[in-house]
Amino acid sequence: MSMQQSRPSTTLFRRVPLHLLVLLTLSSTSQAQSLVDMYEMAKGYDASYQSAKFQYEANVAKADQGKAALLPTVGLGAGVTRADRSMSPETSTSNYNYTTQTAGINATQPLYRPANLATYQQSQKAMDAAQATLLQAEQDLIVRTSQAYFDVLSSQDSLTFVKAQKAAVAEQLASAKRNFEVGTATITDTREAQARFDLVTAQEIAADNDLRVKTVALELLVGKTGIKPTVLNAAATLPSAPGTGAQEWITQSEQLHPGIRQARVNLEIAKLETEKAEAGHKPTVDFTLGYNVQKNINGTSVSVLPVNNQITIASVGITANMPLFAGFATQNRIRETLALEDKARNDLEGAQRQVAQATRTAYLGLQSGLGQVKALEAAEASSQAALDANKLGYQVGVRINIDVLNSQSQLFQTKRDLAKARYDVLVGQLKLRQASGTLKAEDLQSINALLQK
Repeated sequence: MSMQQSRPSTTLFRRVPLHLLVLLTLSSTSQAQSLVDMYEMAKGYDASYQSAKFQYEANVAKADQGKAALLPTVGLGAGVTRADRSMSPETSTSNYNYTTQTAGINATQPLYRPANLATYQQSQKAMDAAQATLLQAEQDLIVRTSQAYFDVLSSQDSLTFVKAQKAAVAEQLASAKRNFEVGTATITDTREAQARFDLVTAQEIAADNDLRVKTVALELLVGKTGIKPTVLNAAATLPSAPGTGAQEWITQSEQLHPGIRQARVNLEIAKLETEKAEAGHKPTVDFTLGYNVQKNINGTSVSVLPVNNQITIASVGITANMPLFAGFATQNRIRETLALEDKARNDLEGAQRQVAQATRTAYLGLQSGLGQVKALEAAEASSQAALDANKLGYQVGVRINIDVLNSQSQLFQTKRDLAKARYDVLVGQLKLRQASGTLKAEDLQSINALLQK
């Protein structure tokens, strides 16, 4: 029997890559990390969140560019021109060369430009949209981290329950063999127990592989190997569904959900784009200021002076421009922006409907999950009582071996389902807040308090 047990473990050892063996060693010796710890690690490592954060910084910088349309522009210019003057033979004036040097500084301050003002207002609205996008990425990271965290715990529980079931089936197999040897049971009991043992062994292999896969997924999310999530306290009381109903969460989502906020900002930006298009019919007024110097060396194109001369021009003025006709470009641009404004308005309506549906679905899912937990807790107690009764009946001869095996399978399946349902409720709490747009990193603290200290 010892040879049969050592052979599978040796084969498994050969199949496991070296880096996974190192990972398992680190996991067994490392200190357990809480859900908040995992989130903080993921926040500093996850590529999707980092991409959203840098996109936010880029959007903020782009929004600041809108201020430039309202501020003055100043330019410094300079140049040197060399000219050769050649005259026809009939003239008495000789040929000569001359050089002209110019330098100046000019400034323009917009006084009345409606399009520039709309551009600036759009840039400020774009900052609000960028904040909503970053918040949405942060909420997504919270849910992904929590889901991966509890997926690992669920896989650990499944493996633990499968091992416990395997031990129970092995005990039942040994009992069936003993009874067969003394003649109190048939070979059928032994074969049934052996078949169930082989099945549970296959389930153990699958559960162990699932745990490895879920652990690697969490490691890739947080950027650290050898992680060990803190388990949920078995005596922890799950929080009930918050709020008075789904409508309360839907009402909150209309103001707080980042997707709705972004769609609302896009509508406001589209309205400002229409104002920019309408500004094509309006005049523009600019204040100009200039100081320019021109120095002529060796004369000019019309005369040759014995000495150099210099001309200085200082100017101050107001420039106005009134568009009259642009080939119907302005009218067509207005038609385009009005259509895009209607599109943005319908996008906002669609976002509100989608968020309301997702919030209602998340709330009902959370309520269903809490009901499943209560039902599975009752089913666990009933399954345990049924197993005890079948064991007693098998001992006195009124039950057969398959009855005990089925009761064991039902009990451990119920335990696995109950553990998973508890994790689903905790993640469901976060998904409800995400669906309504109210999820924050601080919400992890209440779940963190349910973990073992």
